[in-house]
Amino acid sequence: MYLHIGNGVSIKDENIIGIFDLDTATVSKVTKKYVNKNEKEGNVEYTDFDLPRSFIVCREKGKYKIKLSRISSVGLKQRLDGEIKGLGE
Repeated sequence: MYLHIGNGVSIKDENIIGIFDLDTATVSKVTKKYVNKNEKEGNVEYTDFDLPRSFIVCREKGKYKIKLSRISSVGLKQRLDGEIKGLGE
């Protein structure tokens, strides 16, 4: 299964490590440092030109990546849960 995170970008659900709210997660110095470090290393992908509301940590080809999305973390979780619930129906 895939999770669409906006602007035609999808991530395989088995590669998702975590989905985070950009406003609340980056309050922590540790998280802010992690995101900044990955941005300097070129491991951050902007999926849209709009202001990002969430970020997804995922694994691609053995490397960890951060993908920024304009869709809220709650919206992404609902999409993911909806896909999973839809399997059993």
